[in-house]
Amino acid sequence: MEFSQSDFDRLLLFEHARKTAEVNYAENPLDADNLTKWGGALIELSAFQNPRDSKKMVDDAISKLEEALLINPTKHDTLWCLGNANTSCAFLTPDISDAKGYFDKAFEYFQKAVDEDPENDLYRKSLEVAVKAPELHMEIHKNGLGQMSIDGSSASSKGKELNASLFCSFQESKMQKSNDLKYDIFGWIILAVGIVAWVGMAKSQIPPPPPR
Repeated sequence: MEFSQSDFDRLLLFEHARKTAEVNYAENPLDADNLTKWGGALIELSAFQNPRDSKKMVDDAISKLEEALLINPTKHDTLWCLGNANTSCAFLTPDISDAKGYFDKAFEYFQKAVDEDPENDLYRKSLEVAVKAPELHMEIHKNGLGQMSIDGSSASSKGKELNASLFCSFQESKMQKSNDLKYDIFGWIILAVGIVAWVGMAKSQIPPPPPR
């Protein structure tokens, strides 16, 4: 799958953020902000991988974010990122009974993020949409999108296509499904874009990517 220029720029940005965080971690492993940026970059980079590698990268992100929570258990942006990471794992898990555990964890982390920062609209929206996430999971996999499983059977497909599939599913649902379901799918797209927004806020704190 070919990347657009925008995709390529994002890939460079988040790869640079990952490498910067790795270097910073070697100098100060107790920096919760750095660990959170590292985890956020890994979540973003996972969208450019095949499904199996994407799952591994998200698992690595969860490890970094959990390490950040050990340093600062009430850090709300870390809690929110963990909600997103567990949601990503859930959508990469075809079996809904297995995915449910990830969805439950995601809801708990979103709730904790809201508890720590009640005025944050994105956190509240994330929590609202998380309630319907299992229903969206079943809808996506029922439409055949779940064939991009992490067993490697679709190794030529990029994990980024899973995110694109959410948008395609939304477009199809505009013609086929109820208004509530359309709102849920669109809401999840907003949540996914929120990850980009969060890392964007950290953009000013890292040096620009090296010239191509």
